Amino acid sequence: MIFVILGTHELPFPRLLKEVERLKIDGVIDEEIIVQNGHTAYSSEYMTFSPFVSYEEMDKLFDQADLIITHAGTGSVTTALKKGKKVIAVARLAEFGEHNDDHQLELVNVFEEQGHILSWAPGKDLAEVIAQARNFEPEAFVSGKAGMINLLETYIENL
Repeated sequence: MIFVILGTHELPFPRLLKEVERLKIDGVIDEEIIVQNGHTAYSSEYMTFSPFVSYEEMDKLFDQADLIITHAGTGSVTTALKKGKKVIAVARLAEFGEHNDDHQLELVNVFEEQGHILSWAPGKDLAEVIAQARNFEPEAFVSGKAGMINLLETYIENL
């Protein structure tokens, strides 16, 4: 199963859904596609949609997915990586009215440079990125949260 995540941002993100649907129709994708579509109104007989899901349901969908195709939201990307999933991240872009700015590009660039994810962007063929994902072995992701907390605690203790 492919789990497509659009997040909860209020601006729509149909660009990704149109491309995923096209690839399903063309037979490039043969797996079931489940979409968490948030505020993006979209309908298709080729995908199953849930605008918003509970934490428990989201966790279950992450676990069941063979591939995660997600907007470049920090929570979505890091959750997938912590679960050892193959991730294709797609930045919501201001030029398409998908976000207020292009900050998601920074996250995509850093995680891709570190070998954790693959990405899809204008000018790239999503079919090729999906084919690449089939054999992609992501670098293990280790959160820096514990180290940051330790650093802050040490700083506070030494005040």
